Amino acid sequence: MNEPGRVGGEEPISERLGGPAPSQPKKPGGFADLGPRVISAVVLVALAVAALVAGGDWFVLFWMTASLAINWEWQGLVGGERRFVRVALGGAGLAVAAAMTHGGEVQPGLAALVLAAAASAVVAGPGRRLWAAAGVIYAGSLLVSVCLLRDSPQAGLLSIAWLFAVVWGTDVFAYFGGRLIGGPKLWPRVSAGKTWSGTLTGAFSGALLGLAVARLADPAGSSSFAVFLVSFVASAVSQVGDLAESAIKRRFGVKDSSQLIPGHGGVMDRLDGFIFACVFAALLGAARGLASTAAGVFFW
Repeated sequence: MNEPGRVGGEEPISERLGGPAPSQPKKPGGFADLGPRVISAVVLVALAVAALVAGGDWFVLFWMTASLAINWEWQGLVGGERRFVRVALGGAGLAVAAAMTHGGEVQPGLAALVLAAAASAVVAGPGRRLWAAAGVIYAGSLLVSVCLLRDSPQAGLLSIAWLFAVVWGTDVFAYFGGRLIGGPKLWPRVSAGKTWSGTLTGAFSGALLGLAVARLADPAGSSSFAVFLVSFVASAVSQVGDLAESAIKRRFGVKDSSQLIPGHGGVMDRLDGFIFACVFAALLGAARGLASTAAGVFFW
């Protein structure tokens, strides 16, 4: 039987991550990483907002690039055989999905993702097949969802601006709330730094900011309470996404998905919450059957 803190008989996760042993927890609070985080965040926000405003092919290109990076990081994270082939297969599926979804052909785009995921699973080798396929689906879910929302003829730009407000607001206020208030940990076995105070601060702040953005746009027929509730759920879902990626990284014994973004780690580390919130919004909007996917998020 493995010793506590070991995965598959390997060295303790804390040692592989370069962090302190469980008997030597890190001191709470502190803002030592704030500088690099802020600089990286400003650059990323500027690029994301520019792509949102530009719309069209520029928007799709921006998010396809992010999705390609996510699949590349994921395939490296889970290991297994023929990583380059898996990255190439996933990239081809993502490119087709982007083109088809942006052109209004959602089902063929989803089919391309499924085929690319299946092909990645075949070449991944034993023990990594499901993980390799999941990476393509994970990256593709972001790409398809964000295109469906932005390309909506009604409230398309608003839907992405709203997601930015909810997810970014959640991240920022959870970060400061957790460090300034402190208190009990949310789920220390999965994420050692997250606290209940930060989680709740982030959820309510993200919901309020999401409501504020929706109210500024003032879509006719929308209910403030409904939009606040949807924003709150989206904020909570985004934090579930953060925890889910933390669990995956802990499963494979790594601290960050990559080092592409100073202060944040990899693209997956930066977009984990946004992916979950975006998929939630797209599924909710599509399920309501209104004039567009984005309209289903706001008109109640």
